[in-house]
Amino acid sequence: MYEIVRRHLGKVVAGAAMAVTGTAVAVAITLPGQAGADTPAGAARAGGSAGTTGAASAAGGAGAADAAGPGQPGEQAQGPAPQPATVVPAAAEGKKGVGSDPLTDDELARAESLALTPPAASAQQDVTGGRGPQRLGTRLADPLPGDGTRRAEVRLYDYGRDELVTRTVNLDTGKVEKSGSQRGVQPSAHPEELREALELILASPLGQGVKEDYKDATGKELTSTGQLWFNGDVYRTYREAHVPAQLARCGEHRCVRLVTKVLNGAWIDTRNLIVDLSARTVTRVG
Repeated sequence: MYEIVRRHLGKVVAGAAMAVTGTAVAVAITLPGQAGADTPAGAARAGGSAGTTGAASAAGGAGAADAAGPGQPGEQAQGPAPQPATVVPAAAEGKKGVGSDPLTDDELARAESLALTPPAASAQQDVTGGRGPQRLGTRLADPLPGDGTRRAEVRLYDYGRDELVTRTVNLDTGKVEKSGSQRGVQPSAHPEELREALELILASPLGQGVKEDYKDATGKELTSTGQLWFNGDVYRTYREAHVPAQLARCGEHRCVRLVTKVLNGAWIDTRNLIVDLSARTVTRVG
């Protein structure tokens, strides 16, 4: 009987010791996570609370506190702090691209200059009625089979004839290899065209409402397009349920619709004002 009782008491004592050790380990794991962002790294482990110190002592001091081992939850990072990240600057752009690389700034300028060289270009008109066609955009042309030469496709618009002009330029030889024109084809509007459309709105009697809305929003007079943020695109009649007679030629003519807002401020609704850039007129819809 004495041996049974002794063994039983031994198990109780051993169990209690294990419980204390487990508590110390749990405290050592939990507290650094509870220290929060306001506590310097390692402060919770170095100072601790009275309860933590007592539990660790009961479990055998630092040996018990470190029982979780490296890499366990709550383990404080050791060694020097990592160096701040650095951003590697982009490689300098060369004068010429390779293969299917996008056109460089030099190639864009060269392609547009070459496309405007033919004498016919001087007889064309841009969006303001000035000499030369309106630039719409330039892109890398599709390569010819077995030919690695880089070519650019330059798109222009002649407001004098309402024609889309496309010229393909060989960037190696400097020659215009192909040129063609189309009517009734209306690519997306260029920012210069959108600005001219806004100029026409502000100069029109229909632009008075835009000026009033601007003054209501800012307390100031609207006198130039630079006071507004604007964007927009070509007005396509086939998407509209009702097209006023004044806009019946849109598609043949180049027409645009704008969205505008005060710089860093309120929107001004100009969606019901359609500008025919070819005829230089403004029409209200809806």
